[in-house]
Amino acid sequence: MAPTVSTVSPSQGPTTGGTTVTITGAGLTGATAVRFGGTPAASYTVNSSTQITAVTPAHSAGSAPVTVVNPTGTSNSVPFTYVTAALPTVTAVTPSTGPMSGGTTVSVTGTGLTGATAVSFAGTPASFTVNSATLITAVAPVGSAGAAEVVVTTPGGQSAVSPGSYFFYAASPVLQSAVPSLSPTAGGPTVTLTGSNLLNASAVLFGSTNATTYTVDSSTQISAKAPAGTGTTQITVVTPGGTSNPLPFAYVAAPTLTGLAPTGGPTSAGTVVTLTGTGFSTATAVQFGMTAVGFTVVSDTQITATVPGGPAGPVTVTVTSGGGTSTGLTYTRVAAPAI
Repeated sequence: MAPTVSTVSPSQGPTTGGTTVTITGAGLTGATAVRFGGTPAASYTVNSSTQITAVTPAHSAGSAPVTVVNPTGTSNSVPFTYVTAALPTVTAVTPSTGPMSGGTTVSVTGTGLTGATAVSFAGTPASFTVNSATLITAVAPVGSAGAAEVVVTTPGGQSAVSPGSYFFYAASPVLQSAVPSLSPTAGGPTVTLTGSNLLNASAVLFGSTNATTYTVDSSTQISAKAPAGTGTTQITVVTPGGTSNPLPFAYVAAPTLTGLAPTGGPTSAGTVVTLTGTGFSTATAVQFGMTAVGFTVVSDTQITATVPGGPAGPVTVTVTSGGGTSTGLTYTRVAAPAI
């Protein structure tokens, strides 16, 4: 009894051939040939007496009768339609940058994307979903820093590389230093961050707080205004390449100055004064009026400083630290008695 063919799925494919089709029917065991319009299939496998898997040969556009031959005869025919499939095109990849670790979901737009069988980034296969003839959603695989051509394969062939078909893998940002590494709790100082791969930064974070004002000076430097905060935290930078390593940063309260000993002295330089208060451990300056003087931080509550020479009368003493400047106390210079 001759074999019979009931269905061919899919029922159409490109004129270039290469479509894998499933032929169902009866009496298919022992098939010696599968033909598409008289042309032998490129290859075929007899799965069972009711199913054959075949790869279509090249054929001119139009309907081609599919038949199966075995020692008992030739089956009835079921049509398979050959269509002229246009090559797919990729016109844009959005977003066009992402980390080397992969995982970025991108929209691949173009034409002729229906039936896509593969999407690759620089030759590496990507997972993807065909949304329409003009849109594919793909997940970027792991890649190397630099440009990666995005290629879509359909039954019509592979898309050609175009200016809009590139995805750029960005290296991870690296931070090396933050100067200064302290700020008043109210924020405000400009912090210079140095490192590498800092271009296109989308955020500079002090803990979880984004610095609302920052400038990417170069691939190795960012200037950021510290936002308000408290306690110790970490600075990180976010770029298309990911999130950088953290650098320590601390918010400190302004120092308080509560005592001077002695509170006065001669107009000549050289008197050593002991300053008492709080928040002195990060002191950066001690001033008598407008004059900065040498000082020694004895502890968080004590500093010793040498009074500069100056005219007789009161002068305001202040301490400045990473947290700001203290309120002032008065030191009085007394002129030597006239003889």
